[in-house]
Amino acid sequence: MLKKKEYKFWFCTGSQDLYGDECLAHVAEHAKIIVEKLNESGVLPYEVVWKPTLITNELIRKTFNEANIDDECAGVITWMHTFSPAKSWILGLQEFRKPLLHLHTQFNMEIPYDTIDMDFMNENQSAHGGREFGHIFARLGIERKVVVGHWSDEKVQEKIASWMRTAVGVIESSHVRVMRVADNMRNVAVTEGDKVEAQIKFGWEVDAYPINEIAESVDAVSAADVNTLVEEYYDKYEILLEGRDPEEFRKHVAVQAQIELGFERFLEEKNYQAIVTHFGDLGALKQLPGLAIQRLMQKGYGFGAEGDWKTAAMVRIMKIMTEGMKDAKGTSMLEDYTYNFVPGKEGILQAHMLEICPSIADGPISIKVNPLSMGDREDPARLVFTSKEGKGIATSLIDLGDRFRLIINTVDCKKNEKPMPKLPVATNFWTPEPDLATGAEAWILCGGAHHTAFSYDITAEQMGDWAAMMGIEAVYIDKDTTIRNLKNELRWNELAFRK
Repeated sequence: MLKKKEYKFWFCTGSQDLYGDECLAHVAEHAKIIVEKLNESGVLPYEVVWKPTLITNELIRKTFNEANIDDECAGVITWMHTFSPAKSWILGLQEFRKPLLHLHTQFNMEIPYDTIDMDFMNENQSAHGGREFGHIFARLGIERKVVVGHWSDEKVQEKIASWMRTAVGVIESSHVRVMRVADNMRNVAVTEGDKVEAQIKFGWEVDAYPINEIAESVDAVSAADVNTLVEEYYDKYEILLEGRDPEEFRKHVAVQAQIELGFERFLEEKNYQAIVTHFGDLGALKQLPGLAIQRLMQKGYGFGAEGDWKTAAMVRIMKIMTEGMKDAKGTSMLEDYTYNFVPGKEGILQAHMLEICPSIADGPISIKVNPLSMGDREDPARLVFTSKEGKGIATSLIDLGDRFRLIINTVDCKKNEKPMPKLPVATNFWTPEPDLATGAEAWILCGGAHHTAFSYDITAEQMGDWAAMMGIEAVYIDKDTTIRNLKNELRWNELAFRK
């Protein structure tokens, strides 16, 4: 199981010494109260840590560089309590390398109409200081998130919480290591890409291993360990024999248990958090990894089929961003398969040969053993289920040669209209926003892949923020999309993101 890191976020308050020590004491007191209340709110997924008020170039620079080297710090939340001259922030901001949120708030919610005087005005001028602070970001061209509103408002706290998850996704990106146990599917374009540029841009390490090296790790798994895991499978999932001999069925399931254990031990030993496989290169493996990959994804590993390392990395990042989320509905790799064009029931059936994460399942999860026409191996065991209803986002990271583009499509997941008893794979059925025809045309115009990193739990805004922090293009397909406007947006982006 992948370990969760306990990240923290620093709370840095801006001010100056123009108004005296008493004012600065109030500033520090107010910041401590805000931090305390944010941590007590139960809304934020990570702890906020108070830092002394920043009033000089030297202290700002020192604090931001300390944040850079603190492994627990995933980002900084800044608040301009009074007026903080923005030139003081230039060096610190230029050297800062982590996500930053500008919380544009003030300590008091309401103007104290009966008592307000110039001392109060001078001390509580976030409306003034926040604009000065915002200007220097625009001048420096540095990416940041701006959240406006009173710090006690739950909606504001939820926005901070959402950004925190995105920030952790940015920080963890530099730790993502993808293990390729097979190359990209022959002659397929969209799943390929520049691995060097991906490491420069995102921090991803994408390494290849011979398939038989990992097969040796699978062979080394003991029969006792395999039997223990098979018992877990049989206890946790429904067993659908469908006329197959029970003993023969269990042997097929045991192969997947052995693959799961062997793969996971290899990934842990080599420190990889995502994996790609390919049905055309299975070496000494007895089956295409199916149930094994599904279980690994549920444990937090990223996955991409047919050598799709970009999707594998994105699934891993999205898994990180949703880690510990209450009532999470799931995140998985998915693939566009076939359409339903019946008027009023339009949608896309999402599936894959085997490897869909059970975190998105709704209702019973079953184990089936069925033949697979590709791979030239014995019948693989897989988990079969239908997915939850509700809104989600489908994302595709593509390499355009001169830049990366992240396509983000909001989709409406629905129940299948009818059972599909002859389809032995996990499925999801969705209608892309704004409708099937527009959404599919927009996706194709953007160059989106057939594989997606999908999540019920992450918003389009979060993934757009992630792309912005990474300095890459993001294109949204949602209820407001029109083909005319999208075409213009893509033309403008050609100029905006040209190297």
